[in-house]
Amino acid sequence: MTLRLLQHRSDNGERTVIAAQGDAAYVVPGFATIRALALHAIAQKISLAAAVEAAGRGAAVDIAAEFEANRLLAPIDHDDGAHVQLTGTGLTHLGSAEGRDKMHREAAAAEKQTDSMRMFLEGLEGGKPAPGVAGQQPEWFYKGDGSQLVGPTDPLVMPAFAQDGGEEPEIAGVYIIGEDGTPYRLGLALANEFSDHVTERHNYLWLAHSKLRQAALGPELLVGTPPDHIEGSSRILRDGEVIWEKPFLSGEGNMSHSFANLEHHHFKYDLFRRAGDVHVHFFGTATLSFSDGIVPQEGDVFEILAAPFTLPVRNPLKRAAPVQVAVQQL
Repeated sequence: MTLRLLQHRSDNGERTVIAAQGDAAYVVPGFATIRALALHAIAQKISLAAAVEAAGRGAAVDIAAEFEANRLLAPIDHDDGAHVQLTGTGLTHLGSAEGRDKMHREAAAAEKQTDSMRMFLEGLEGGKPAPGVAGQQPEWFYKGDGSQLVGPTDPLVMPAFAQDGGEEPEIAGVYIIGEDGTPYRLGLALANEFSDHVTERHNYLWLAHSKLRQAALGPELLVGTPPDHIEGSSRILRDGEVIWEKPFLSGEGNMSHSFANLEHHHFKYDLFRRAGDVHVHFFGTATLSFSDGIVPQEGDVFEILAAPFTLPVRNPLKRAAPVQVAVQQL
């Protein structure tokens, strides 16, 4: 059975790590965070699964009940949010060019092929190279530091100036950098990569602006070899009623790039191999409510589910109050 790790915070603030396999879940004694467990495993030169096994079993936990009680956190964090990097890659999934190309086609009507379609086709051709070989470079974007990462049931807050707050159902890779600069993949998490699609559609050169938004992770970190096929559902609820729902696919079998190629083109930069840092990298999607003309409203709830994860990521949409920023001359 696949091992899943979760982070729990009790009502009095005490934190614990939970291990889950199948329907059974229990506290992992001796560790308050998954990051601490991972650093221990690296120091001992063992796998995360072996570190969990060596720690023994604490009290049993009903993770579904803890999820509904809002006591499960994102499955990775850091005491200093500046040491968490949120990044991602787009146009990585089979079919993902269709929605993007539709957004950009009108703006680039004079071109025979948009930049998005060119990048997608280049990924199809060279995104899955042989082991040890660098393949085609993907689209890459920055979302922010750990202050932008929210938990599985927390609100996703769009800035007051945002033109849109739209879901992106994805799988994210979770990483930590060892003392010698080696990146370690801890596992995969279900994710809502949350973007401003109206801003992006206005001009694709504004993609960088559209991605500077919060993102949410589901509570479970899927440990071990990533599944080749992940199938899930993304939906939006308004006043308790489903207003939009659509299946989505992920995993390498449904992608134009391999995880290894996406990881190579991220961690090839020295600044992303700083010892102790945490990275959450979003692998992209081909499914957006925006492509179907849906306009999310404040109070709507995004819910994303996908096996082998057993719990969803479920976040209400909020808009922040306006902030006046005045730069002062010193």
